[in-house]
Amino acid sequence: MSVRHALLALLSEGPKYGLQLRQEFEARTGEVWPLNVGQVYTTLQRLERDGLVEADGGGEDGPQRGFRITDDGRVELAAWLRTPPDLSSPPRDELVIKILIAVQVPNVDVHDVVQAHRRYLVQLMQEWTRLKEYAADRDLGFGLAVDAELFRLDAVVRWLDAADGRIKRASLERLDRALAPLPKSPRKAVVRP
Repeated sequence: MSVRHALLALLSEGPKYGLQLRQEFEARTGEVWPLNVGQVYTTLQRLERDGLVEADGGGEDGPQRGFRITDDGRVELAAWLRTPPDLSSPPRDELVIKILIAVQVPNVDVHDVVQAHRRYLVQLMQEWTRLKEYAADRDLGFGLAVDAELFRLDAVVRWLDAADGRIKRASLERLDRALAPLPKSPRKAVVRP
């Protein structure tokens, strides 16, 4: 998540203070991703250093220091909004790594590992669905964030189902190969003079 660019977007509406930026960020993202006020000020300092925002007069850092976006900041924001994220390589996903490793660990029932994670994800989906029923219609940002999370969790569950099926097929193929009779070696013909 690019806090840097989210802050630029909020500042594109007009000057704001750090605490105000934190509150608006959380409100706009459906309060799904809490933001530490320290992270806001650190990000603002970097944006100021890079010439993308300017601070109001007075050199004092603090909650009453206002910030506004610069022309360079507007260009940066426009470019970020129109540039697709780099999804060319898969992210390092702990669950995927866990399953890949579990397949290689002796005496581990990978099916049990997959099912434990699947049950947890389905439970999470049920919780997000309850939240959606309760508040998503009241808050567009929250509704969009909940939809995104439900789609993401659904994709992970579908991947676990596909992985479980692939692992079972691979196990059966290994078993079939192990139980298959060895091919008969061709008998050499005995040539009699």
